[in-house]
Amino acid sequence: MRQFILCFFTIIFVQCAGAQKSTSSQGGTYITKKTATGKAKKAYDKGMAYNISGNDKKALEEFTKALKAAPNFIDAQIQWSSLKHYLKDYAAAEKGFEKVLAMDPTYSPKVVYVLGLAELNQGKGLEGIEHLKQYIASKPKNKILLAKAERRIKDETFSAQAKANPVPFAPESLGNLVNTTDQEYLPSLTADESVLVFTKRIRGQEDFYLSKKVDNVWQKGIPLTDVNTPNNEGAQNITPDGRFMAFVKCDDRKTGYGSCDIYFSEVINGRWTAAKNIGSPINSRARETQPSLTADGKTLYFTSERKGRNGTSDIYTSQRDAEGKWSQPKLLSDKINTEGDDQSPFIHADGQTLYFMSNGHPGMGGFDLFYSRKQPDGSWGEPVNLGYPINTEADESTLVVSLDGKTAYYASDRILSENNTTQKEKRATGMDLYSFELYEEARPQPVTYVRGNITDADTEQPLVSKVEIVDMATGKIHAEVNSDADGFFLITLPIGKNYAFNVSKPSYIFHSEHFALKESKETNEPYQLAIGLRAVPEEVTGSTEIPATALEKYKPTVLRNVFFDTGSAALKAESFIELNRLKTFLDENPKIRIQLNGHTDNVGSDTDNLSLSDNRAKSVFTYLVENGIDATRMTYKGYGETSPIETNDTKTGRQANRRTEFMIIGN
Repeated sequence: MRQFILCFFTIIFVQCAGAQKSTSSQGGTYITKKTATGKAKKAYDKGMAYNISGNDKKALEEFTKALKAAPNFIDAQIQWSSLKHYLKDYAAAEKGFEKVLAMDPTYSPKVVYVLGLAELNQGKGLEGIEHLKQYIASKPKNKILLAKAERRIKDETFSAQAKANPVPFAPESLGNLVNTTDQEYLPSLTADESVLVFTKRIRGQEDFYLSKKVDNVWQKGIPLTDVNTPNNEGAQNITPDGRFMAFVKCDDRKTGYGSCDIYFSEVINGRWTAAKNIGSPINSRARETQPSLTADGKTLYFTSERKGRNGTSDIYTSQRDAEGKWSQPKLLSDKINTEGDDQSPFIHADGQTLYFMSNGHPGMGGFDLFYSRKQPDGSWGEPVNLGYPINTEADESTLVVSLDGKTAYYASDRILSENNTTQKEKRATGMDLYSFELYEEARPQPVTYVRGNITDADTEQPLVSKVEIVDMATGKIHAEVNSDADGFFLITLPIGKNYAFNVSKPSYIFHSEHFALKESKETNEPYQLAIGLRAVPEEVTGSTEIPATALEKYKPTVLRNVFFDTGSAALKAESFIELNRLKTFLDENPKIRIQLNGHTDNVGSDTDNLSLSDNRAKSVFTYLVENGIDATRMTYKGYGETSPIETNDTKTGRQANRRTEFMIIGN
């Protein structure tokens, strides 16, 4: 690598190109490596030998001797100036290259190119851009340097505009219990921001650590011993429910496909499982890193250096089918991937906003952070640079964004952190973890979540149950998970849609909820549910005339996703999701008989309400019969306003009272 760098910054001007000019020049007479003699030639040759071997100090000394012996030695001046540039002594490099141009401005076009870089690296934007434009105007044959010059001009133009219009940025350390004198980076969080997993490097070893937030303070990071191995692990992405983690593991000769592969671990019975390779076609003989899963776990974004890429590293995506198999990875759009390096994708839980880092898009220089939004047709929009001072001339690292989109987390080594709280002494500790409020334009679509525990209603023992959420506008499943051994589940809900929620388990009566988020503009408070499923009764004997006073005996189940137009008994189309769930329940329990109940609020006359409730119950009855349920297994009855479950004095209460139920009356 050093040989390449030296060739680019020092030898490339003359030695790598191999071209020489006449000693007769516009700037006067000069000598070259071919015409130099005596002490100048001897010192130059020594300098080149030291340069190639990596001895910068000795190389500079010899080039200085060559120039002292022959101040008009143009090749020695180029090598001296180039080495100064490589060592980041940009002011000296600038003066040196100006001497070269004074001798002969056409001797090597590359001199103008690196002179421009030296000026830009000193903050001399106008001068640097002008020299890069001169280099481009010379129509150089080196297409790589030509592209670099054009890109640097774009970067400088963007940088000037960004600095003139800074974005809000006030990073705060995650605290001295997380940040230490070791290196902490690559944060990943659960949806409720209660669990943080990050990579920590100790004496060259990378492992995972976990911190929990207690009273709004991040606690001491604890190593994930179930996942960590003697090899390096890093670049993890934990799912919103905190139960699944994709990450990168390198140099595993037993299970690896290439130098670095994507692995996963999941929580089973309260413990993280041993790392398992995600396999082909995700992993290849190339290097795969930096995985990011969508909230539903069905789409994976990751970085790869495999063949077919645009640049050295690009961002790929793959979908998981119903059987759990991953599709052949595909490159993301050319709007995302460039001829440079595009890395560290983070797909937000909204499924629409992608954050990533790249050195191929116009930016501040080096790696910058960007975001792109998915368009209505499924394509990705033009990437947007997150701006200055989030991005600087330094390389910026992976960024993740909280569920509500208001807080971003990332690692930096350019911010001082207070790790010594006793002496209140600020000191730099290398890479540390920070959070900051993300300005509004860069935020993703708002997302909330539903979290809960499922138990047996009678025994209160936790139940492993199927949890399903359906987008009511499309009828498509938004998410489908099983609660864990403790009955726990967590599912994210993008704002702007209405959802049908259903919990089911064989031999139990299903439970439904309705989440009305279509008209929401801001992030809603998370839904916290404690669900007690009732077992299907083994023996039930009931009559067909059950008075309102006896309903509680049969413990009716409210169908919260059955809807009618105001004052009408016609079922709305979105009701079919819930009614099909009821049909499935009846099919799975062929011996039970049910009664369908209709209820209203107290608005209107008693007679009208009774008739409306009866007709609505009948509509549900009719739908089920038309879809294959034997009519003899069902009856229906309207109760009007006689059996409220909430007060009728509020809008929310009246809405709850307008409901359709079913109850088991025979088995």
